[in-house]
This record gives sequence, structure tokens and C-alpha cells, in this order.
Amino acid sequence: MSESTVKRSSGNADLPFLLFLLILALLLGVVTAYAIRYNPLYSDRDAYGISKYMFIEQCKEKLHDASTLDLSMQGQTLKLGEVLQQANQLRTGESIGVHTTAASRDIVGGVQGLDANMLGLATPVNIVAQKGTERRVLAPASMQCMYDKTKKATQVQLVIGQ
Repeated sequence: MSESTVKRSSGNADLPFLLFLLILALLLGVVTAYAIRYNPLYSDRDAYGISKYMFIEQCKEKLHDASTLDLSMQGQTLKLGEVLQQANQLRTGESIGVHTTAASRDIVGGVQGLDANMLGLATPVNIVAQKGTERRVLAPASMQCMYDKTKKATQVQLVIGQ
């Protein structure tokens, strides 16, 4: 018969390694909690009812249906689509588009608390006529986007000439 010998460790050799892993895991947990809490795209959620990231995304989504956006021009507020139709600015097959000209970091940095219940963002945009991949700039404007915590709603307005 053969005897098999099993080497048994007393566990003392692995104790420093396990202690190191435990300290490392705790340290990573603290760093992660700190990073999440002070993330600039998340940090306003408790104060305003929406994170900066979601607010910026909602502003972008509102730009997709450009013809229904309010356009403030010379003290009057009209629908962008109506103004461009009346002015005969669109050629056959063209649709209205609104595209921001600001860099991403400027957009994130531009989000401001307007009061205790409102977030705001103002950024330069171009109103364009687009057909496929072709774009023709019709006018520069300023996009003003606001989120009202009490109404839980985001509103976008384009402003020309102010």
C-alpha cells in the first residue's frame, strides 16, 4: 500500500495576504462611494429632482422635434416650424434641425441652478435645414432649457437676437 502525504498549512503564511486583500477591498469601497457621491453629472439629483446627466439628455431629446420648439424673436414667441414655413426657408424635402455648437464640457459646466426648484442651461445652437446628411445653417440661436422640480418637466426655447 502506498501512503499519501498531504501538506497542511498552518494558515499563518496566508494571513498577511488576506489582510492586505481586506484592506484593499475597503479602500476601493470608500473611493467608489466618494466618486459616486461627488460625480458632477449625478450630484444635483437630490437638490433638483434630476441629475445633470438626465437633464442634459432631456434637453437633447427636445431638440429632436425642432418644428414644435418655441422660438422667441423680437419679443414674440412662435413655433419654429411655423416661422420657417411662413418665411419660405425650407426647400422641398428639407426638415428642420437644431444642433448645438458647444463642446460637451461647456454643456456640462453650463448647467446651473436657477432657484431651489429649477435647473437651467443656455447654449449656442444652429437652426438648420437638413436633407439626408446635408445641412444648411439658417440662423444661429441660443437654446434655453429649464427643468422645474415641482412640475417634473423640461422646457426648451430657442432665442434669436437677444
